[in-house]
Amino acid sequence: MLNFVSNPIFDITLEALAFIFGILSVWYARKEDIKVYPTGIIATAITTYLLYKAAYYGDMLVNAYFTIMSIYGWLVWNRKHQQQTNNIAKANQRDLYIALLLFVLTLFFVRTAYHLFNTALATENYFDILASAIFFSAMYFMAHKRIENWQLWIVGNFIVIPLYFYRELYFLGVQYIIFNYLAIRAYYEWKQKLTKITNSPA
Repeated sequence: MLNFVSNPIFDITLEALAFIFGILSVWYARKEDIKVYPTGIIATAITTYLLYKAAYYGDMLVNAYFTIMSIYGWLVWNRKHQQQTNNIAKANQRDLYIALLLFVLTLFFVRTAYHLFNTALATENYFDILASAIFFSAMYFMAHKRIENWQLWIVGNFIVIPLYFYRELYFLGVQYIIFNYLAIRAYYEWKQKLTKITNSPA
């Protein structure tokens, strides 16, 4: 995967499409545009296929879960938009408990995935498992427009960027650098919007 010398043109085209739609997804998320979800679904679905071909089964299951969570988020955003309650907010206690539960369950799930596919765990895989758990919690916060989603994306991205370069997955490494730049910008933009919402008269 991501080796432009040996990869067939079809796979290279898919990688390029996953790259483009992945960037678009983060861009739309930053703008609070519901198109974050269809673009994200395309990106993660393609990535799931490519990771399957490359036999990175743990990462494959993570991206498959991202696809499912994107469908969930799409439904939540659409429902809240119809109810006109889809505003940015801080995570409440219930949100934090759910995010923590997702974090713990994800650690177990991804660790189990490596075992099911008889994949030996190297040191790098533990960083991968940790980042996956962070991203899953971020997906939940994103679905409910909690500003903390961006903080989690930023932390998770800082973990996986060196990991991808270490694995010589340079295309993904560059992609996640761009993701992190957009996530940092998005966090400050959402923070400004949240301040306006908080200070606006009831």
